[in-house]
Amino acid sequence: MQHQSTLQPITDFLRRHAPFKQMSQLHLDFLAKRLKLVFFAKDEIITGPDDGIASHLYIIKQGRVRGETPDGRTAEGGAWELVTGESFPVGALLAKRPAHTVQRAIEDTFVFELDREDFEGLLQKSAPFNDFCTRRIANLLDTAMREIRASTASDISGDSSLDTPLGSLLNPNPISCLPGTPIRQALKQIEESHRRSIAIVDEGNNPIGILTLRDVMVRVTLTEKNIDAPVSEVMTPINTYLSPEDFAYEAALHMAQSGVGHVCVMDSNKHFLGLVSERDLFSLQRVGLGNLSRSIMHADTLDALKQLSSDIQQLINQMMAQGASVQQLTQIISTLNDNITQRIIILVEAERGKPSTPFTWIAFGSEGRLEQTLKTDQDNGILFICQDGQSEDDARKELLPLAKRINESLDEVGFPLCPGNIMASNPECCLSLDEWKTRFGKWIESGTPDNLLKASIFFDFRALFGNEQPIEALRNWLLEKTTQNSLFRHMMAANSLRNRPPLGLFGDIKVSAHGEHKHSIDLKLQGITPFVDAARIIALKEKLPQTNTLHRLQAAADNGSIPKIDIEAWVNAYEFIQLLRMRNHHQQVENGEELHNFLEPDELNSLDRRILKEAFRQARKLQGKLELEYQLR
Repeated sequence: MQHQSTLQPITDFLRRHAPFKQMSQLHLDFLAKRLKLVFFAKDEIITGPDDGIASHLYIIKQGRVRGETPDGRTAEGGAWELVTGESFPVGALLAKRPAHTVQRAIEDTFVFELDREDFEGLLQKSAPFNDFCTRRIANLLDTAMREIRASTASDISGDSSLDTPLGSLLNPNPISCLPGTPIRQALKQIEESHRRSIAIVDEGNNPIGILTLRDVMVRVTLTEKNIDAPVSEVMTPINTYLSPEDFAYEAALHMAQSGVGHVCVMDSNKHFLGLVSERDLFSLQRVGLGNLSRSIMHADTLDALKQLSSDIQQLINQMMAQGASVQQLTQIISTLNDNITQRIIILVEAERGKPSTPFTWIAFGSEGRLEQTLKTDQDNGILFICQDGQSEDDARKELLPLAKRINESLDEVGFPLCPGNIMASNPECCLSLDEWKTRFGKWIESGTPDNLLKASIFFDFRALFGNEQPIEALRNWLLEKTTQNSLFRHMMAANSLRNRPPLGLFGDIKVSAHGEHKHSIDLKLQGITPFVDAARIIALKEKLPQTNTLHRLQAAADNGSIPKIDIEAWVNAYEFIQLLRMRNHHQQVENGEELHNFLEPDELNSLDRRILKEAFRQARKLQGKLELEYQLR
């Protein structure tokens, strides 16, 4: 064991890296006392399959480590590299098996070594350490998201509404109870006061905890807790307080940093004054989701819609600060964009007259997947139903002028015209159900590069305005065709593998060497697209009706076609890249720049770079599944 005087440099080092910086001092001391510093020369093997069941955890203090397969080739998904602060082989220790890969020092390297028995003891003692080891990328993602949300909360602190003192937000009649109060009575107080939480205070009216309706669901309902037990057994302890003079943005910052939904407010004598919730802060904002949606649906002019379209940026900033997930953010953006499109169609029909030919407005691409970010253009079409005696050309003749006006109006309010002309005003995108089937069938039967590209855009479709039944009929027909046509899926898979995540030979992130965005990566093309393409191919094989990428992956886990543990890693990786992309757009808006998807990895902090490399490795693994299944190696 090491003496206390020698532990401080070790604990200082550990606190700079996840998950150790989330651990208590007691558990850090436990770890630091049991670590042994070991040196490995360049090219020396640290551990590997030949060592038998993994016996040590290694934490890199200085140097770099590379993973290789036992025969000397690079590890699955391309070589990977670990750097200062990273640990290995966690999976082998958890499973009590040999490591699958060889870990080799690629320069003179110092590592901290921890015996397996102490590793297992720390798993039992420290919840943050256990969480990190059992769900590594998810844990890192959680940490990164907390930091991003905290940063965003700081960015929006200049919002006048968030300059509101917390004292003005407090309910004049706060509710509280003593720690010995039965859960039943506390719930009755919550119900009678129409609140969602109650503070737990001691005899001196000093707050010591909080009980929320979520706590009730998790700790009472699901565990079948006796509701006559004291509320102290199920409350969440609170140890951070704000004063009534503190501002709302300080509460938002605390919530973002701590991942909590409430802050406790008390006076200078430490007496309880009330609770402020995330909902209270959200209601402060100039732009509220409900108000914005209602305003869009009642807008009478394109100018009004243009202004409301710009308000979506403000709303998304707020929701990022308040902890909304990437999936929620992209779906909200797409839903509000849907509302704008639907309102424009109604306004254009009022201006030009409603056509006699029934039609459905279709969203393709990212909008069809409900995955739009702030940078988006138009990808849309029309499916129409011919009336008795009406030819398809006659129907098109009536609908195309209307479609052109709708496309132009969308452009006016902030949705640029599609450079590839994938728009309803294009006669090739304004078709009957039978014509759409013919067109899709041609792409399936003849997988030319151009047809495969079109399929990757058009096959992610959904109804946005009008009758949804013809769209569902088209989807059912398409899934029957693609499920039965393995050759088409093989060509789709081969085409998707041309776009590889930007990982270099030794696990570094490859950046562009030339062009306008030198030293950058394209987060959409190189980061998001591999997941989108793979999820689409899985859906076309498994006959999954979902169009959203995450919904497709989750459906594949639900039907048992792919292990849930793989799906979880891919979902987390996708969400992190999408989060970086949205944060990048937010910064570009703040700087008055034109929106783009390029990012310089060198501008990221060490945690973000670490997760981004892992996310790219997960994209490689997902592509590796396609390679194996369709024999493309």
